[in-house]
Amino acid sequence: MNAYQIEQAETLDMVCRHLGTMSPGERSALVSQISDYLLFRDAVDAFLREHFETTCTQNCYQSKVSACCSREGIITFFGDVVINVLVSDKAEIEALATVLQTPNTGFKCIYLGAQGCMWRIKPMVCEMFLCDQAKKEVFGLKPWAGELWQELKQREKLFRWPDRPVLFDDLERYFMAAGYSSPLMYLHNSPGLLRVKKQAKKNKQKQK
Repeated sequence: MNAYQIEQAETLDMVCRHLGTMSPGERSALVSQISDYLLFRDAVDAFLREHFETTCTQNCYQSKVSACCSREGIITFFGDVVINVLVSDKAEIEALATVLQTPNTGFKCIYLGAQGCMWRIKPMVCEMFLCDQAKKEVFGLKPWAGELWQELKQREKLFRWPDRPVLFDDLERYFMAAGYSSPLMYLHNSPGLLRVKKQAKKNKQKQK
């Protein structure tokens, strides 16, 4: 296992262990907390299926030239892991744990299986990535779809960009309060995102 696999595996195990100690009521409350995010992801999935599925499958996945999936590892936020575990069944979680124990000697992302991404709710970075060529091909024919995509990109920030209270920050804080720590807690570890929080706090104070 390389360093990437280790941090991914440890975070997955951490999330599973803590969720396993929660009462049904506590787990239900956490699922309710992510409900708006799941609706957002449904909207993104529908958009990508309608406008990009054929283009991306033929030009990227099948040709093995993906700028994203051909990398050994992807950027996963702690919130990505929590949400995926909450909505996945036991077999899906075990499959992720198993692949993280397996040396990755291929050209592709370790999470990319024969049927595509192994995550039930794939990481936000992957879901919201469209290469320039795909955007040019699709939005060139359907400019209005480009406008819809920009709206979805703005909605994405409501869950992950910490210039206000956001879901991914709340999920990290929830597990930190229980005594857990992970390098994937970027909203509490990333210098760039911490600067965003600091600036947002200053702006709020100026408005008072």
